[in-house]
Amino acid sequence: MKHALVILAAISTFFLAACAPDYEESADSLGFTAPTAHTVKQNKAFSEKLALEDAQDFEDAGRGLIAVPDKLKIMGDDGEILRDMAEFAFLKAQEIPASVNPSLWRQARLNNIHGLFEVTPGIYQIRGFDISNMTIIAGENGWIIIDPLTTRETAAAAISFARENIGPKPITAIIYTHSHIDHFGGVLGVISAEEAARDDIHVIAPGGFMEEATSENIMAGTAMSRRAGYQFGKDLPVSARGYVDTGLGSRIPFGTYGILAPTVIVDHTPQEMIIDGVRFVFQFTPESEAPAELAFYLPDFKTYCGAEILTHNMHNLYTLRGTKTRDALKWSGYINEAMALFSEAEIFFASHHWPIWGRERVRDFLEKQRDLYKYMHDQTLRLANNGYTPREIAEQIALPASLDKEFYNRGYYGTLSHNSKAVYQHYLGWYDGNPANLNPLPPEESAMYYVKYMGGADNILDMATRSFDEGDYRWVAEVLNHLIFAEPGNKKARRLLAKTYDQMGYQAESGVWRSVYLSAAYELRHGAPEKGLNLSRARDLLQRMPPERFF
Repeated sequence: MKHALVILAAISTFFLAACAPDYEESADSLGFTAPTAHTVKQNKAFSEKLALEDAQDFEDAGRGLIAVPDKLKIMGDDGEILRDMAEFAFLKAQEIPASVNPSLWRQARLNNIHGLFEVTPGIYQIRGFDISNMTIIAGENGWIIIDPLTTRETAAAAISFARENIGPKPITAIIYTHSHIDHFGGVLGVISAEEAARDDIHVIAPGGFMEEATSENIMAGTAMSRRAGYQFGKDLPVSARGYVDTGLGSRIPFGTYGILAPTVIVDHTPQEMIIDGVRFVFQFTPESEAPAELAFYLPDFKTYCGAEILTHNMHNLYTLRGTKTRDALKWSGYINEAMALFSEAEIFFASHHWPIWGRERVRDFLEKQRDLYKYMHDQTLRLANNGYTPREIAEQIALPASLDKEFYNRGYYGTLSHNSKAVYQHYLGWYDGNPANLNPLPPEESAMYYVKYMGGADNILDMATRSFDEGDYRWVAEVLNHLIFAEPGNKKARRLLAKTYDQMGYQAESGVWRSVYLSAAYELRHGAPEKGLNLSRARDLLQRMPPERFF
């Protein structure tokens, strides 16, 4: 019955709100303004060009449902709410709010389908407890855990829910698919360090795992945590005018993080192992979606786990929180390699989103995701070699219809815009070849000149207001950014820029672009957070890091 309810809720007919209240007179309790007529028109155009009524993804996302928690609410030790699916009840509305891009709304509804699922007999997934999935494979003596989520709290809730519904089996092995924290940070919620040592539990990870996990989360962690707050909308309220979805998953929790060092390393392809009686064929995929990553095939199940090199969205070649740029050519090559090595695969699952069943459907998915990353790579270089700069390339690059029509290639997380810039940076670096951009003035100093050259603050505000009314939000943001750097206390400029970011967020198909714009709007109205990420929550992670990673 729960399965049926999930599917019925998920495939409800999509409608766009017919009109929006006046943005000057209508704002929610936190100041987010209503969508303007320009935003309503923009989002309506999105709803008309995509087959939003296609139910295949919803059928796949609900397939194999075993159980749904009566109430999924996970608390941290300090009482902070880390996960509360009740907040997302607004996604059940049959009308798509004009304050949400209709394509992102569809993705958010899919990511809101949560619970414990059977992928195929012997393979289970817990989805929706965290931004990532925990996969459980039944071995001869217990459970093999794939990717134990982001935090101790969410992982503990997930494994407890699994034990309630499919039996209290011991953990016999743990596999980290890659070095991003949402795939290892919750390991101590699944098993304690003492239990892992006592029972000689194998922890399997790709080569370079510990170096890359520490490089990202420790060495650049302070700067990255501030930027991650924007990317993931950490301080945004969940609502139709606030946080909706990341595109990659429902929401990332900010709880207690830990790690167990790997005991077995995957460093080549194919690398075969028998783990608790289950045959694995590992694929080593470094410098793709993560610097250290692996995927694997289960020949007895005819099932391929694509880790995070394959997802139901266009992924990032560069993440807005700030990471090393990713090699689109290698990424595409690994997918092509998987197609050749594991051509018998009849089931696909990954570290995020929902599985795909059927050999032809799996192959079509792999083929078009492969071509997605190869196309971005090739076309960016073609345009760069014709003299175009990153901003010019981002403005004109477009996917062919054969790739663009597939929802799993849509820019819910990565976008063509910032991915093309990542390819350019990967080959040519930050400098675009224009001498004016070689040694520009810092923002505060150049802003003073911009304001002076443009006739002063009042003139800028008058012109920006007219441009806002005409729907030129990108230009308004660019102009007002200079004004606010020059005059940080200018309340009129801050209010207008906040309203501008509201509209840019409402129009964004990318969940992380939406969160970045709306986080900026929130801070313009309410100020920056008084404190950042609480590093005491990472004590278990810090204690197990090699000392040389701190120096």
